[in-house]
Amino acid sequence: MRVIGQKVLRPREQVEERIRTTILSGELKSGDMLPPEAELARQFNVSRTTLREALRSLTTQGLIYKIPGSRGGNFVQSVDHHSLGSVVIDSVHNLLKLGSIDFAEVAEVRQYLEVPSVRLAAVNRSEEDLERLRDIVRRQKAASVDSPEVPKLDEQFHSLIAQASGNRVLASFVAALHHETEPVHYLDLSSEVGRTTVRQHTAIVESIAAKDPDAAEAAIVEHLTYLRRHLAVHVSD
Repeated sequence: MRVIGQKVLRPREQVEERIRTTILSGELKSGDMLPPEAELARQFNVSRTTLREALRSLTTQGLIYKIPGSRGGNFVQSVDHHSLGSVVIDSVHNLLKLGSIDFAEVAEVRQYLEVPSVRLAAVNRSEEDLERLRDIVRRQKAASVDSPEVPKLDEQFHSLIAQASGNRVLASFVAALHHETEPVHYLDLSSEVGRTTVRQHTAIVESIAAKDPDAAEAAIVEHLTYLRRHLAVHVSD
């Protein structure tokens, strides 16, 4: 039997689908401001309530964002690998707050992704990547365990490895998940733990420098296993 029918969308869904199509097709570009809500409602011949429901849905999807005020409006969100990371951060953060997922699940996924990440980094890293990683390790060595800079340096270290992998999607996910789990905040940061972490980071960097993916994987697995042991004790408290 020939199929000629298709799902009939409600007005709100039609508005949402049309605006989404103009964004994803490039007709509306990153940073472009949508017409005022009153004008959009007129163009679509829908109520302001219907229009606002569509705009809220598009905001949730990360396609637009709203700036309040007389000079504000609805703007097209940047749709690239950077915005992917932002969407992941927001989504995971909300799910953690709601209790729909727990910390251990997010940390586990991040750790699984860091293994292929470091292997790719050992193959694809540039000299600039290597120097940036070594600079972070130098700063970690110089920092005291109670320095407020420590969590940020740790996040930068793991995110830079992911960036050095050359896979922007992988890098976005690793950075986003690391940002939400922030393992250093859940560690008992004694001087011994700090020294061990720096030694492990050094071993990871040197394996990447040698372009040895097997050694890099072994080094990061050792590091993540060490963190997991300490995290489990601290989080359970």
